[in-house]
Amino acid sequence: MIRRFTVCAGVVLIAAVGGVACHHKKPQAPAPAPVSAPAPPPTNPATPPPPPPAPTPAQPAPPTEDEAFKAKTLDQLNAEKPLADALFLYDSTDLSNEARALLQKDVDWMKKWTTTKVMVEGHADSRGTNEYNLALGERRAQAVKNVLVALGIPAGRIQTISYGKERPEIPHSDDSSYAQNRRGVTTVN
Repeated sequence: MIRRFTVCAGVVLIAAVGGVACHHKKPQAPAPAPVSAPAPPPTNPATPPPPPPAPTPAQPAPPTEDEAFKAKTLDQLNAEKPLADALFLYDSTDLSNEARALLQKDVDWMKKWTTTKVMVEGHADSRGTNEYNLALGERRAQAVKNVLVALGIPAGRIQTISYGKERPEIPHSDDSSYAQNRRGVTTVN
């Protein structure tokens, strides 16, 4: 029995020594995470971002030259004076080279704007009788029309009228004023 006791005591001793030698330290619990201050509750509920601005409408294209021309009244066109006046010498219906050059520009304008019709007014200065100046004004208007037709404008687009000395450009009685009043005036009609 002693032998058994010795064997048992030896096993207990080995187990005790083995248990102490293999014994590990108790693991320590992990440190708690630092606690941050709680976020304050929102004072306003979150508002959605504003909607994007509406797209700006496309700007209309500027009018074409033809559209701008068609939008003008006769008064507006004539206020712009697109057509030149032809001046005449005293008691004459002959057109100078300078007057013919101006009428060429009128023809160019009329060829560009083919739907236009014009009125050629014949004027005279204040010297002479009313009857004589009306007849002279008519011959001057017809002289301007003849040049316009010769340069390619259809006669049906041109009317003539004589005002004689009734509508002076400059109502004075001096040579400079007389020269400005002896004219053929072309207006858009």
